[in-house]
Amino acid sequence: MPRIEGKSGDGVQAVHLALSIIEFLAKERRAVGVTALALALGTTKSRIHRHLQTLVQEGYIVQNKDSDRYESGPRLVALGRAVSDNLDLAYLAADPLMELRDALGHSAVVSQMTPDGMRVLATVPGRSPIEIGVRAGSMLPYHCSAQGKAALAFASMEFRDRVLRAKLEVFTSYTVVSPALLMEELERVRLRGWATAANQTSVGLNTLAAPIFNADGTVCGAVGVVDMIQFIPDTPSEDQCVRTIAAARRVSKALGYEAL
Repeated sequence: MPRIEGKSGDGVQAVHLALSIIEFLAKERRAVGVTALALALGTTKSRIHRHLQTLVQEGYIVQNKDSDRYESGPRLVALGRAVSDNLDLAYLAADPLMELRDALGHSAVVSQMTPDGMRVLATVPGRSPIEIGVRAGSMLPYHCSAQGKAALAFASMEFRDRVLRAKLEVFTSYTVVSPALLMEELERVRLRGWATAANQTSVGLNTLAAPIFNADGTVCGAVGVVDMIQFIPDTPSEDQCVRTIAAARRVSKALGYEAL
């Protein structure tokens, strides 16, 4: 972070410092004290404190009631979500999807979370002469699609509970509808960073998917590859997993997410 210099009354420098404080707190994702902020931004505690008070008054940051530390406030969180919502996820995923398809040969797809399932936003057809994939606009269930499991594993506990309490439709004899078994699988997805759903919506097909995150770290979608089960097995190859996760991370980064 560059050193903040100049007179405190300088409008440009004041804006620069205010934005630096907001950016620093957003990246830290934890409450930070005045001294730590002053050291990190290369300025005095008095200057930091004046800016903090203004930002608190405007709702962009909040002060912890039990300490003198500060963190991102509700207005900043709402602003971040509004910006993320206005970004075209399909557009941001276009290049990563194309490169993923070219690298693995499978159809590549990006989906977005909705209250009712994962909505397919865009697909890139695979290299096979027989087209395997999903149509843009399709709604995929959370409990039996790789995209749904990849997102659900990183969603809030409240959201997961709501999904698992609902009636879970059976599509094939392989579809898992036990909430307990699904919770166990979601924990494995969280640990490894990818999900599959072999034969669960259509016998003979499988998808490998990895989650996409917004700037605030909230899961918002998934990137996946789709093909027949002999080309994407229930336990995919390391190369398939690494490339799919990398594509999802590229889209997350384009949305402003920076992994810890």
